[in-house]
Amino acid sequence: MVEGTFFMLGLGAICGIVLGAASRIFYVWEDPRIAQVEATFAGANCGGCGYAGCSAAAVAVVAGTAQPSVCVVGGPESAQGAAAVMGLEVGMAEPLKSYNTCTGGNRAANNFVYVGVNTCSAQSVLSGGQRECSVGCLGLGDCVRACMFGALDMGPDGFPVVKKEKCVGCGVCEQICPKGIMNVQTASQRILHFNQSDDRLAPCRQTCPAEIDIPKYIAQIREGDYEGAVNTIRERNPFLLACGRVCPHPCEDNCRRGIEDDPVSINQLKRFAADFEMNAGKRLPVPVAPPTEKRVAVVGGGPAGLTCAFFLRRLGHEVTIFEAMPKLGGMLRYGIPEYRLPKKVLDWEIEGILNLGVEAKTDMKFGRDFDLSSLAARGFDAVFLGIGAWQDSSLRAEGEDLNGAYTGIDFLSRLAGGEQIPVGRSAVIIGGGNTAIDCTRNLLRLGVENVYIVYRRTRNEMPANEVEIDAAEEEGVQFQFLAAPVRIIGDDSGHVTHLEYLKMELGEPDASGRRRPVPIEGSETLIETDMVITAIGQSPEISFTEGIMEQVMELKTTRWNTVEVDPATLQSNIPHLFAAGDAATGPSLVVTAIGGGRRAARSIHQYVTGLPVSADPKELNKDLMAETIFDQVPGVIKSQRAPMPELSIKDRMDSFIEVDQVLTEKAAHGESSRCLFCCLTCYNPDKAYTDQVLIKDIRQESEVA
Repeated sequence: MVEGTFFMLGLGAICGIVLGAASRIFYVWEDPRIAQVEATFAGANCGGCGYAGCSAAAVAVVAGTAQPSVCVVGGPESAQGAAAVMGLEVGMAEPLKSYNTCTGGNRAANNFVYVGVNTCSAQSVLSGGQRECSVGCLGLGDCVRACMFGALDMGPDGFPVVKKEKCVGCGVCEQICPKGIMNVQTASQRILHFNQSDDRLAPCRQTCPAEIDIPKYIAQIREGDYEGAVNTIRERNPFLLACGRVCPHPCEDNCRRGIEDDPVSINQLKRFAADFEMNAGKRLPVPVAPPTEKRVAVVGGGPAGLTCAFFLRRLGHEVTIFEAMPKLGGMLRYGIPEYRLPKKVLDWEIEGILNLGVEAKTDMKFGRDFDLSSLAARGFDAVFLGIGAWQDSSLRAEGEDLNGAYTGIDFLSRLAGGEQIPVGRSAVIIGGGNTAIDCTRNLLRLGVENVYIVYRRTRNEMPANEVEIDAAEEEGVQFQFLAAPVRIIGDDSGHVTHLEYLKMELGEPDASGRRRPVPIEGSETLIETDMVITAIGQSPEISFTEGIMEQVMELKTTRWNTVEVDPATLQSNIPHLFAAGDAATGPSLVVTAIGGGRRAARSIHQYVTGLPVSADPKELNKDLMAETIFDQVPGVIKSQRAPMPELSIKDRMDSFIEVDQVLTEKAAHGESSRCLFCCLTCYNPDKAYTDQVLIKDIRQESEVA
């Protein structure tokens, strides 16, 4: 008995020694932070984070291969808890959200009848699916079934509808969709995406230089979701108010409804949404990415520069704007008259951009007060040039230096700056563009009795917006077409008294395809006038390049005095210098400058974060997708386009009050209902047409029965 006891004790001691040694040899240490991090997670073990479960995700966080925000269910609280364990600053990480990029659904006709397993993945194997649209949604709901959070429904129109409040951005819907319909992105990723050849784009979206999702915001207006409409527009364009007033809406040129009827009044609807926010008394929040500690200098506070600053700030970078004029706005402020774009409206819009944390320094001229070297010395990682086209073209005729002779941009900017410019009873404006029209309508409001436009071609060739030409004519501007200025004549005191011009006739077409004006010999004619304004074009003022060439290297420019940039990236031959707007394109539309500002912001973001500065080869730029351009659009029932509400001639001519007014809510709803809600090839026929077809089908079925 005693021997047995001692034997067992000895055996136990030996086992203990062996196990103790083994534990030291085979011991696996687990970082205690793994358990602590796992305790901060939701405990759902759902796999939505991309890992097998919460334990695996916690291991990844501790290993540094996953962010503290990896738990998509736990949200910000979970991210903050995990970051605290790891001793990190989680910051305000951008949330991932799912987006459906197809609105075709049941509107797309079928090429064949599919009889098989009712899943998108199975059907797509057979010729890409039964739909006519090769890139559209198949509508069988693989993504809906895969979503573990109830954030997706297959809507009544045959495409998935995302419930944003439930979406955690796990990405399962994106992974399972065989057609690439579902995209899971942050706000920054959406900013960085530009129209591509395999996107699902209505013709209006392809034509808009800012690439705004036009059908979406019009649908939101129709549904009464005005805040949603504002957010949709602002995702691509920070100047909703300005564009809603001055944009010549090239998007309407390719509106499908316009093939059979009048185009939808897209720009008026944009203004309706923009004015809704301004008049609501509150600004809608604009998301900003976590700070990157990168600094960018924006030279020029016009639409291109302000847009670039807006999107760079949203991408998390520190931005400082340097503006030569006393106030920001560029041509929006100094080139567009008060009656078209009130300064208080522009100020409100610019204030919203600065409120994101953008710094602005005015009365700072590039080449005089600072240069590239000084910006580099201040720690800026990149520079954007948006200097605008402020240099007027010369008439190169006798008398341009007389008192009473002005150039267009100089006249408008001095007027906008508050200068009292002396005017007489008569004025002549030379040119046919928007600057010329703006000068004439300003002069009428300043009390000039006789205002003439002298243009060497005909009205059909005038480059100004048609609506502006019509308005000028209504207000009393007198047009002298086929007239080529010869010289400006003055009196003994050096003041303008007459403009001499030659009458012209149209000859053969020139390189532009327009018939070339040919002078009529002996047709010299005089117009008596107190002032002459030359508005025949403008270009960027690039005298600063002399300083750049000496300090850094030669900046390449074009023969049009614009900065030479890569058209896809807007990067110059100086790697950290980018340009857009009139500085790169020459005088162009405000909305074109806005689109360029966002594109430059994308490239600058790539440059300062160490990514290759490049554009996707599939990006459309100015190209149109041939399959989206139709010759006819069946199903359109003609309906009146909402007329632009405006002040009467009587009420507008004795002041600079804004002429064009905003649509009423009722009119906006009516106009938004005219939109066909186009996608790539799909569109909604008018309801009246749909009802007629439905009745016809029912009758035919009855007759067959």
